[in-house]
Amino acid sequence: MPASVVHADLSVRPGSVTALIGPNGCGKTTLMLMLAGLLRPDAGDVRVGGLSPTTAPKAARTAVGWMPDVLGTWESLTCRETLVTFARAYGLSPADADARAFSLLERVHLAELAAQPARVLSRGQKQRLSLARALVHDPPVLILDEPASGLDPRSRVELRDLVRELGAEGKAVFVSSH
Repeated sequence: MPASVVHADLSVRPGSVTALIGPNGCGKTTLMLMLAGLLRPDAGDVRVGGLSPTTAPKAARTAVGWMPDVLGTWESLTCRETLVTFARAYGLSPADADARAFSLLERVHLAELAAQPARVLSRGQKQRLSLARALVHDPPVLILDEPASGLDPRSRVELRDLVRELGAEGKAVFVSSH
């Protein structure tokens, strides 16, 4: 059963990185699932980019790049195929989807693994692929649930730098961690 989120009031501005810190089980993921439009709140109002995931789910989901704490993917798809599939689902043309996948794989340092199936990736590599998947449609809002989980120290520094870059590019970045 998801944790309760009671009387949360939060604003994450474009161009900023905001962290939600708390112990396991305190409701961080529950709040993020509501913001991503994957869990309906029992009461109250949720807005992401001015849009309600409840009343305008497609528009709200398009505004959000969601990175769950565990990559759920088809293990037989390659890294490139994973990103192209998601890019196509967001309406990118085949050529644009392929170009976006290549660009993102380079950005998250997975270009050399583009043709490898997701099943061979380490936990940290899956985290980087998950971040690329969240970015595939260039959303203005990023919701990253435990993005550093499973990353080695060097990868954590690279992730921190990338998250700061994304904020500097004007994205509203919301990150959770314990």
